[in-house]
Amino acid sequence: MSPIKDEIRNLNTIPVGSLGIIPLEGCRHLGEKVDQYLVKWREERENEHADTLAFSGYERDTYLLKAATPRFGSGEGKGVIKESVRGTDLYILIDVCNYSLTYKLFGQINHYSPDDHYSDLKRIIAAVGGKARRITVIMPFLYESRQHKRTSRESLDCAYALQEMTAMGVDNIITFDAHDPRVQNAIPLNGFETVQPAYQFIKAMCGKFKDLKFDDDHMMVISPDEGAMSRAIYMANVLGLDVGMFYKRRDYTKVVDGRNPIVAHEFLGKDVEGRDLIVVDDMISSGESMLEVACELKKRKAGRIFCCSTFGLFTSGLDKFDEAYKNGDISGVFTTNLVYQTPELLEREWYINCDMSKYIAYIIDTLNHDASISDLLDPSERIQKLMNKYRAGTF
Repeated sequence: MSPIKDEIRNLNTIPVGSLGIIPLEGCRHLGEKVDQYLVKWREERENEHADTLAFSGYERDTYLLKAATPRFGSGEGKGVIKESVRGTDLYILIDVCNYSLTYKLFGQINHYSPDDHYSDLKRIIAAVGGKARRITVIMPFLYESRQHKRTSRESLDCAYALQEMTAMGVDNIITFDAHDPRVQNAIPLNGFETVQPAYQFIKAMCGKFKDLKFDDDHMMVISPDEGAMSRAIYMANVLGLDVGMFYKRRDYTKVVDGRNPIVAHEFLGKDVEGRDLIVVDDMISSGESMLEVACELKKRKAGRIFCCSTFGLFTSGLDKFDEAYKNGDISGVFTTNLVYQTPELLEREWYINCDMSKYIAYIIDTLNHDASISDLLDPSERIQKLMNKYRAGTF
């Protein structure tokens, strides 16, 4: 069987509607890669009903629809869709963290904030005007997901944004590694899926390092704080490894950059001496916590340290990671292309990019056929197959 046919999922159900994808400008590159997979698979897929009316427009040169979100000189904007979306099963891709985009505000250059991206998303949904058969928003970094709970008299931005999208006609929201998946309780009657990229991390790790030993004696999974524990437990379970955890002692009498400063990292778990460690978290923001954890683990005579994070934001730059790699505190940093990556980041020796475009294409292809995505949400079986190949030396 050809490599292409090995990739194709066996989908025999009738599509919900003609497939259409609108990647907003900040997600354009990712959207184009997703489109290439879909075009290739649908050309190769063998379906006995392919010539029927239900499959009209099933094979096309592209599934990307032309849309734009231009700005006026005052900074106001609008959403424009330049072709028909009537009856379309529409997927809108958005990266709210892409700060590389700019627009003019009274002659001044202004960088896009998450608020600007979210406003453009609402403009495109409004431009659809209810004509699409179904709207699915694929928002890898969930907008305002760090403001997911109320601890005092403060706003609940993420919950409100979810309710706002569904009120505008969005049927399903697909996100990746939500900071707290319980935020979906804000929209209990609508579809909400949070996808873990554990398979892509393990695949990239196996591809980069050929001498890893995935067993209790040589490797552990580490959670850098209590919030990341569920991610660490999942990865440890599928790999058959032990888990260790740090918890943060904070100074609750002060607030610095919107949070209580960390006083110390305390470790709970088995002895890490000589073991390779996988540190798992949902995001690297400034990277301060991740690097402090790596430094603490090195003090405990750990072996190689691999940092795996779905979203690499690197809000304080890359210099600290350069220094940590030079000092031997970290051996590699794995993040996905679900958020904007600077050219400088992609050039770093310590950085390994985990491409998620194929995974998103699988999700879109499957949902368009109204089929189950359970195996995509829980990739444990695929991880086991990967582990067997790696241990046998055939990966």
